[in-house]
Amino acid sequence: MLDINLRPLKDVLFDPLCHYIPSFISPLHLTLLAFICGIQAYCLDGALARSRKQASDLGGFLDLLGDFIVYSMIPICCALGQSDIFTFPTHEYSSIQEWLAVALLEASFHINNFVLFYVAAILEKTKASKAGGQIRELTSVMMKPALIEGFESGLFFTAMLAYPQYTEALSWIMAGLVSIGIMQRVLWLLPVLN
Repeated sequence: MLDINLRPLKDVLFDPLCHYIPSFISPLHLTLLAFICGIQAYCLDGALARSRKQASDLGGFLDLLGDFIVYSMIPICCALGQSDIFTFPTHEYSSIQEWLAVALLEASFHINNFVLFYVAAILEKTKASKAGGQIRELTSVMMKPALIEGFESGLFFTAMLAYPQYTEALSWIMAGLVSIGIMQRVLWLLPVLN
């Protein structure tokens, strides 16, 4: 709602910085640099917390919260970058198809999150009921493996950022694969709940 009004302010703040970036550095280079920094933070935060014995529920929560925000924003931003926001109300076929693909991907994320955390709650309940059972987990909550997890999501999002013109196709493919992962977890969950 405020983006159009705030865009000139953003340009005033960031345009002067663009003059300091050497001409051999392209926007794609900056995207890849941001991805590399993000991957390093993504991979290192949990490892650092575990190695220093500083893992906490708050850290796990904030890590997952950040992941889900990024998972939601990357496909939306890629689709937004590919569409002309000022002509979007004309409902051009390609814009509608791209936004439908991204909407389906986002919906698959939210359904997956519900199933994932319901499974995590059941696994935690099961773990708590076991007397002294030691279960090693890499995250702050237990998660059942599925077809698309963090690494695979990172590959898809990297492809979207590097080749935004393929956001629609990548969204359709990823939504399908996330849906398969949802079914994997649901099929595991059904007998556990009976």
